[in-house]
Amino acid sequence: MVSDIPKHYPVLLNELISIISPQHGGTFIDCTFGQGGYSKKILSYKNTKIIAFDRDQKTKISADKISKIFSNRFIFKNKKFSQLEDLKLKNENIKAVIFDLGYSYSQIKDLDKGLSFYSTGNLDMRMGLNSFSADEVVNKLNLKELEKIFKYFGEEKEAKKIATKIVKERKINKLNTESLVQIIEKTKIKKNFKTHSATKIFQSLRIFVNREITELINGLIAAAKVLKKDGILVVITFHSIEDKIVKYFFKSLSEKKSISRYLPKIDQAETLFRMIEKKPIKPSDKEIKENPPSRSAKLRYLIKKENFYNFETDIFKKFNHLVEIENIGKKL
Repeated sequence: MVSDIPKHYPVLLNELISIISPQHGGTFIDCTFGQGGYSKKILSYKNTKIIAFDRDQKTKISADKISKIFSNRFIFKNKKFSQLEDLKLKNENIKAVIFDLGYSYSQIKDLDKGLSFYSTGNLDMRMGLNSFSADEVVNKLNLKELEKIFKYFGEEKEAKKIATKIVKERKINKLNTESLVQIIEKTKIKKNFKTHSATKIFQSLRIFVNREITELINGLIAAAKVLKKDGILVVITFHSIEDKIVKYFFKSLSEKKSISRYLPKIDQAETLFRMIEKKPIKPSDKEIKENPPSRSAKLRYLIKKENFYNFETDIFKKFNHLVEIENIGKKL
């Protein structure tokens, strides 16, 4: 049952704090505020300031509580983190930009959002500031479109079979959360008893509905621009698709000669960021035991080498096949 999910707390918190060093003060951007775990910890250090983002309007409840305590040091924006650059923060000395790409316990527990297979009624999965819901995806897109979503965003081997069954069943009755789960359970041959048979399909729908691929790429590019010299970009991922994107972006800015054509040649560094650890930082056995959902978390970080703002990146080209699948949603 959903109630058995352990209470959410910030993953890899100690590791994050040791990397960003809030004890020295500064302004930090929490791009995925959620329940405010990272923000509260950072604000516990003097001379720190937080600018927090979250597209989910319900997170404002937690944000308002923090704002009452740290009114002069906490700013909350109910925006997507891809809108980070809109705030024009070039004059702000940003020490670190943090992305925790997981979902909070309160979001999973919120059955109205439909993120869980235990939800009831209409399919939703909208995290806020969306154009369409999972209900429209499942009940309106054609077989090939559904298959692509399930195959590439859920890495689901039975994508075609499940998509075929969905198209057949929805001709009889409009599908909701329960009926979708039933279709998946009847179609899939369950081999892994540790994960629910609907996990990959629900992941794929969540990514598609919230345009998580495009959001992440735009968010990373914006974060790389607003950071000043010695600023730190930290990203915690929870599944292989988003980790591949982060890994590629980090590598392209720290290992390749991805130089801005707008900077004078005399000022150009060979690389724009410095990577301290090539391998991701993972939760300890102790943390995984206390909080099982943290087992898939991977933390990667970069340190900015120069005060640059314009740079070239081929990340959209690299992951164009995923962006094109997300663009299917424009027809809804």
